[in-house]
Amino acid sequence: MGILTVKGVNKRFGGLQALGDVNLDVAENTCHAIIGPNGAGKSTLLNVLVGKLIPDSGSVVFDGQSVLGRQPHEINQMGISRVFQTPEIFADLTVMENMLIPCFAKRDGAFRMHAIQSVRHEGDMIAKAEEMLDEVGMLDKREMTASSMSRGDKRRLEMAMCLVQEPRLLLLDEPTAGMARADTENTIELLKTIRREKGITMAIIEHDMNVVFSLAERITVLAQGTPLVEDIPDNIKGHPKVREAYLGEAQV
Repeated sequence: MGILTVKGVNKRFGGLQALGDVNLDVAENTCHAIIGPNGAGKSTLLNVLVGKLIPDSGSVVFDGQSVLGRQPHEINQMGISRVFQTPEIFADLTVMENMLIPCFAKRDGAFRMHAIQSVRHEGDMIAKAEEMLDEVGMLDKREMTASSMSRGDKRRLEMAMCLVQEPRLLLLDEPTAGMARADTENTIELLKTIRREKGITMAIIEHDMNVVFSLAERITVLAQGTPLVEDIPDNIKGHPKVREAYLGEAQV
């Protein structure tokens, strides 16, 4: 059993079967990709994992504990962080102020916006935030307003905000969406570095097959809410149904 185990998860929205008997086992210290066309159920599954949706049936267990029925912030405290498709940052705050928010939440389990200024005087939090910004190559931008940065830098900031909470599992929802190729390649290298140096388990949803095959050690393919196949990347590339339905000859 892996660090994250999904068994028999079903979710319907009215007459639509969004997830049908989904089973998933994410091994610790690996990167597991979940791919499939639009409407395959990838985002629904991710929302189940982080507590935004409750499945109609099935189980989701992280490190021996069920996540079902827990609030998103409680799941975050368990050790699961999520990187959203569109970077979830506080645009009007500086990079450092953005970093202090998860530092505060990690320590106290909650955050109150009016507490930023008092938190800025706490040396341990400042040091922790600066260390993580340095690791993602953004320490020199600590006083920049987040809204003024490129999409690639916003993504780096969001990742730093997740990593400063010391998660055991990082969920990545199309982390390179909308990026220029150079930013995409930089993000791939950053994620490789995070995996190598921190040993954080990753589960990634991504349409860019270059990103998937650059990072993933196992891949699950969803079709109409149901897993079609799960295997190592080399076997996914050669699987005839996957080639035809999801990857396309030109991409593989």
